[in-house]
Amino acid sequence: MKFIPAKTPLTGETLESLTARLREHGEPAFRAKQILEWLYKKRVTSWDEMTNLPKPFRAWLAETFDLVPASLVIEKHSADVTDKLLLEMRDGSLIETVIIRAPQEGVGVDHSRKTICISTQVGCAMACVFCASGLAGLKRDLNAGEIVAQLLHVCRREDARTPRARAELASFDNIVVMGMGEPLANYDNLIRALTILNAEWGLGFGARRITVSTSGLVPKILKLAQEPLGFRLAISLHGATDEVREKIMPVNKAFPLAKLLPAVREFSLQHGRMITLEFILIEDVNDSLVQAEKLRDIARDLHAHVNLIPYNTVEGLPWKRPSLTRQERFADILRDARISVTLRREKGHDIDAACGQLRLKTEKDRAVAAPLP
Repeated sequence: MKFIPAKTPLTGETLESLTARLREHGEPAFRAKQILEWLYKKRVTSWDEMTNLPKPFRAWLAETFDLVPASLVIEKHSADVTDKLLLEMRDGSLIETVIIRAPQEGVGVDHSRKTICISTQVGCAMACVFCASGLAGLKRDLNAGEIVAQLLHVCRREDARTPRARAELASFDNIVVMGMGEPLANYDNLIRALTILNAEWGLGFGARRITVSTSGLVPKILKLAQEPLGFRLAISLHGATDEVREKIMPVNKAFPLAKLLPAVREFSLQHGRMITLEFILIEDVNDSLVQAEKLRDIARDLHAHVNLIPYNTVEGLPWKRPSLTRQERFADILRDARISVTLRREKGHDIDAACGQLRLKTEKDRAVAAPLP
């Protein structure tokens, strides 16, 4: 499941690691900062654009590092101004990155708040029954450079769209690690990537604007709680009792609520930040008022925000979203208890924005189009 690229992705290098590589090649340490400035501040896409570097050195860099390890395959635009990007890695693997816009009053779409949803794996091994990401299983982890490349691709894309982006280091307002894959199952690459995004020599993006989502890997949650950077945490709960959760999320067998909730509480205590409980509402599965009451009690105990997400239909899966009336009744139980709750209106439904759908469709189309051996 480990992909070893022919060239090292430059986007996966820290200032320290890049400095060490350059010293081995006989280059002065200050060259590392110059290179990273070209990459993250000026966002160049070719080595020749790094004009303050000697030509022989640029040639060595081109032979050694991959400057753009992800390429765009498909870009889809939703009527609700959600954009989905299908990116291809060097080995042909496909991943999805989603841009979710929240237009602000009095400004145009190009000046809206932007949340970027990134992937950490090609596919997923968690086997949640409602999710498209895991339908074909886990192919491999993304390396740190491939994770960072998603954000850099969005920055370059937004630079071409709006002057606002050109004036700022990051072309977005929030990062959510909620795309394809279980982020904490790819822990080391995740932390390295987020460290690069947060660093002054990287994108300089504030850790408290980065949310890491997990299906509930308890040991890794406790490990994340000890990280010095104050990332936010979201738990993909989707069931307020073990009975319901086990039916749709196999991870609950290893880490039931009795283990998961104390770990979440420990994270919250360590970082002093409100955590989020993600809860996809699926008709006749977890949308009962009893589940709402149980979820209310959990959220109250954890002082958590609840994000209710009506299910986004996935081709080939039988699940449906509850009616609007059912959604509101569920949410009202939380509201009446003064729980912080958001009932999300699903974004990108017309472009199959649920994680993994576009990738699966593209892989099927490629398989059909491929000539027989």
